[in-house]
Amino acid sequence: MSKSQRTKGAAGEREAAKLLADLLGVEPIKRRLEQTRDGGYDLDACGIAIEVKRTERVGLNAALRQVWLAKDDDQLGAVVHRANGEKWKVTMDLDDWCQLVREAQ
Repeated sequence: MSKSQRTKGAAGEREAAKLLADLLGVEPIKRRLEQTRDGGYDLDACGIAIEVKRTERVGLNAALRQVWLAKDDDQLGAVVHRANGEKWKVTMDLDDWCQLVREAQ
């Protein structure tokens, strides 16, 4: 991975963390800087393990697999991603999404 790719990825993580904190109305969401070394996920927002991808083409299956392997058993997992000029999107396992919907009802 090139330095420019790492810089873009880190900027994407900061952007996603700020946006999530603002939209959820929670304290600042901190990046998990040790995850790069450990192969984990990028953010922990309200108990959801989040991998952030700021790229034109996302390998969603690989990103979701990374989150599933790294998250705790009691955490939900998601990939937050966007391409240039696009809105942020969330992709997650259907079981996790259904759990969110049940908890919201």
